[in-house]
Amino acid sequence: MAECGRKALSLLEAARSRYESLQISDDVFGESGDDSSDNPFYSTSGDSDSDNYIAEVGEDESHHHHHHHHHQQKRGEKESGHSGGAGSVPGGGGSGAGPPGALSRSQAEEEGWTETLQDVTVPPYKETYGPAQKMTATATALDFFQLFVPDNCIQNMVTQTNMYAKKFQERFGSDEGWRPVTAQEMKAFLGFVISTSVHRCESVLSIWSSGFFSNRSIALKMSQSRFEKILKYFHIVAFRPSQGSNQGLYKIQPFLDSLQQSFGCTFRPSQTQVLHEPLIDEDPVFITTCTERELRKRKKRKFSLWVRQCTSTGFICQISVHLKEGQGTDGLATLKNKPQLHSLVAKQLCQNVSGKNTIVFTGPSITSLSLFTEFSKQDIYCCGLLSTRKSDCTGLPQNMLVCGSTPAQRGQSHVMMKGSMSLISWYNKGHFRFLSNAYSPTKEGMIIKRKSGEIPCPLAVEAFAAHLSYICKYDDKYSKYFIFHKPNKTWQQVFWLSISIAINNAYILYKMSDAYTVKRYSRAQFGERLVRELLDLDDCSPTQ
Repeated sequence: MAECGRKALSLLEAARSRYESLQISDDVFGESGDDSSDNPFYSTSGDSDSDNYIAEVGEDESHHHHHHHHHQQKRGEKESGHSGGAGSVPGGGGSGAGPPGALSRSQAEEEGWTETLQDVTVPPYKETYGPAQKMTATATALDFFQLFVPDNCIQNMVTQTNMYAKKFQERFGSDEGWRPVTAQEMKAFLGFVISTSVHRCESVLSIWSSGFFSNRSIALKMSQSRFEKILKYFHIVAFRPSQGSNQGLYKIQPFLDSLQQSFGCTFRPSQTQVLHEPLIDEDPVFITTCTERELRKRKKRKFSLWVRQCTSTGFICQISVHLKEGQGTDGLATLKNKPQLHSLVAKQLCQNVSGKNTIVFTGPSITSLSLFTEFSKQDIYCCGLLSTRKSDCTGLPQNMLVCGSTPAQRGQSHVMMKGSMSLISWYNKGHFRFLSNAYSPTKEGMIIKRKSGEIPCPLAVEAFAAHLSYICKYDDKYSKYFIFHKPNKTWQQVFWLSISIAINNAYILYKMSDAYTVKRYSRAQFGERLVRELLDLDDCSPTQ
């Protein structure tokens, strides 16, 4: 038993050393404890959450609650999307033809693909990393939040809401209970809705109820009737502009633009970043408690949101929102589930990182030779998981994309190169394929699991597993700020989701500031403080 314990400890130490060598912040947020046992890359506990993005790559050995496992599995299928080999058994025979656009052996040779490997070196990162401005030790939760939602932004909400209320009443008749909203009331309004993330209540109106989710400590700040009036007329943009792009999102676009600018001004990400669709629909813990009937009642989102996220801290650097249906350039009707859409999204998210030697990790829907080649010309280096079903495999050797007749051994890999681009086929209870120009194919890595021990792999595979598992574990932390208020209008759904992202980023900056050494708020405590400061609860005199 003692020997087993020593072996497990040595594996953990090896994982930590290798993790640190990849320049991944072990746990910036201080929530996993000194042993970092909650980090899925280490898998040190039998019931730890596995890295759901690449659960199959790292071979998830954890046992989950049935609903939770189902949720993770769906997300793994959504993101990993490995087919045509990932779940197939070597020796079963390949499909022969390969995916559309793949090259025959002779074509691949003509295009420059070779089994002769050469070292690849990524130049040093040209950016400094961390917060872009210093916050004082006395900075409050509201101070950090207002780095992204400043007073002038709130004042615009006040102006637009009052304009919309006036126009609405001119058209449909006066509302005797309405009076123009003030900036203080708008802050309180935001605080009430944000409180649904802290207290996990399904309806913001529960605050004033006598039920389980009632919250009399903040309910006194504003009457329910007043809150409902503000909710009725709340607007970011009251009237449709005569022209301009992204018409479908015109009611939220100015706020998204402002938010995006503030993300870029307040934080400089590390060299390694990931492009993905974050978990945004539900809190992963809450969804396991929902009945099937409750889940069916939840309306399907009409938009998709992609982010570029720092893999060292979890800071979301850029967001890209697209409508899933409708007219205009923001509609997905003509591009839905097609590689050109995801390529377009990737280019939008990376427009500010060219020339900096950034390393970007991508999922199967984005990974493609043409995109990675285009990015390499902008000094953006890539490492992505390939899927014969979801990826654009144009220009890739088909013999690397189908299963051969010879059984493969666990940890076995086969690599071909074209210039600095490596196409990797790696076996771990199924074939996994990666495309990368960010890591040398001649360098070996290791996937370290608690039960399985060391599984050899190319360095690119290890880097992908380490960085992406950190980001997917990060979903659990970010979900603490999910706003449970569920409006019907799409633009409002996007707004409250973006507010959740802003709170997440605010907490990251707080944890990296001098202010954290004074109060040391946890994520939950930071959220509670923000709500109280937005409601100005030092003065609890109720308004009518």
